[in-house]
Amino acid sequence: MPETIGIRREDKNEWERRVPLAPEHVKKLTQQGINVIIQPSKIRIFKDEEYESAGAKVQEDLSSCEVVFGIKEFPISFFEEGQGYMFFSHVIKGQKYNMPMLQKILDMGCTLMDYETVTDDKKIRHIFFGNYAGLAGTIESLYTLGKRLEWEGIPTPFLGLKRPLDYESLGEARVALEVVAKWIETEGLPEPITPLVIGFAGYGNVSKGGQEILDILPHEEIAPGELESFIEKGEFSRHKVYKVVFYEKDKVVPIDPAGTFELQDYFDHPEKYRGVFDQYLPHVTALINCIYWTEDYPRLVTKNWLKDNWTRDSKLKVLGDISCDIEGSIECTLKSTDPGNPIYVYLPGKGDIVDGWKGEGPVVMAVDTLPCELPRESSTFFGDLLMPFILDIMKADFKADFEVLELPPEIKRAVITHKGQLTPDYEYIKEFL
Repeated sequence: MPETIGIRREDKNEWERRVPLAPEHVKKLTQQGINVIIQPSKIRIFKDEEYESAGAKVQEDLSSCEVVFGIKEFPISFFEEGQGYMFFSHVIKGQKYNMPMLQKILDMGCTLMDYETVTDDKKIRHIFFGNYAGLAGTIESLYTLGKRLEWEGIPTPFLGLKRPLDYESLGEARVALEVVAKWIETEGLPEPITPLVIGFAGYGNVSKGGQEILDILPHEEIAPGELESFIEKGEFSRHKVYKVVFYEKDKVVPIDPAGTFELQDYFDHPEKYRGVFDQYLPHVTALINCIYWTEDYPRLVTKNWLKDNWTRDSKLKVLGDISCDIEGSIECTLKSTDPGNPIYVYLPGKGDIVDGWKGEGPVVMAVDTLPCELPRESSTFFGDLLMPFILDIMKADFKADFEVLELPPEIKRAVITHKGQLTPDYEYIKEFL
């Protein structure tokens, strides 16, 4: 049984302050006789001293560790022959920019486990940050909405919000949102932006986190199919916001006029369906995009629709693209952003973008590492999900062939490479190497 695990320092950018295991998790492991070595860091949300107090050893060298845990991709120079690793590798879609890293892992005979693929037999993920992406992304989007409307000459209580990374904790952000909620209840929103409609595309962990933030505000939920008639009736209030959650059945219809929507059929045969999401866009103030998307599926927002329909008088102000697929479900997401420069305006007439919230087009929030804006809470949450698997990972004999490698089924599904080979479920990645 391996006796030592490592935690790599995150250094992809200055904003990445998360860890896979917080000091409280490390303390539990060391109390069970497990050695934990963590690399020193000046930006990590938890200080080196906190890990030392928890019983960990702080040092650069992790070569003695049987398995090393991290968050973001590891640099090519980091890998040791035969060592085990667990992190978000971003290779399962054949991502070109990470193929050199994957090739080095294979060349070094390493075992790679990816949190993204730790799933049960129903393909439900067990280790994730998704809800914190939703929490942070929705705060970012509401903050952005306040700035955009102020530029248009419409002051709102959202100007009282800060960005999530500027709060000491999620609790402090909630207090600020409660102040905004009280303002909306008593003073009301400005007439020109009423009804203020916030749409959530998707209903999974990311969406649940985002809705948790919005639900702090006085709100009423409207079914997608009722949105247009609700707007036309004009029976809405300045003292609440309106939430709409979009499911697959709301976003597409069968191409065959005689066909009916069936969820599994849509998943299996998306080519049989066409997108109809643009019918909602004239009525939505901010769209929070939380869906998983590939090129097989219709887009939610297209460049052509924006070019033909968006004007400065349009209701659509903000696209909070938490999913952040470049030119994907939100086609005008032309680049991902980081917390240092989180938003840009898409200019439909030019097909170009300009940083900030000023310009003739909707504002796009496309931060692709949103949970790092709430690093303390998100790391603790993530570690709570990872901890039940640590001991079983450590008990595994990684020198054994993959067929007889003893791991919990959720973790074994997450083994992408083993002993220099892609495992059977991931052999398709060969074509991208």
